[in-house]
Amino acid sequence: MDILAKQSFIQQKARENLIFPDHSKVLWSRHATVELVNDGLSRDHVERALARCELIEDYPAQHRPLPDCLVLGRLSDDQPVHAVIAVDIKSDRIFIVTVYLPSAERWNNDWRTRK
Repeated sequence: MDILAKQSFIQQKARENLIFPDHSKVLWSRHATVELVNDGLSRDHVERALARCELIEDYPAQHRPLPDCLVLGRLSDDQPVHAVIAVDIKSDRIFIVTVYLPSAERWNNDWRTRK
């Protein structure tokens, strides 16, 4: 799957998860849930940001059960949020491995490039 197709798949599953009552299109790891709470974020806000996200790093599939990547989304107040997303095409869903607010100490002000 190429980068644009992966980005589009993530966006679509995030949109679907906001609409469908069973919320089965986006799964959250325990670690991602802890980080969500630590950063004072809500699942709904992050999923809305993922619906418009940009894939900024694509990770090789070797040694991983699912292909994953780092995406940049924007919360409703335009605050950047990063998430590592595993793409599960076979099960038609995405899995949020971690989510965090990027820091200016580690990221350039475009929030796409590591320092």
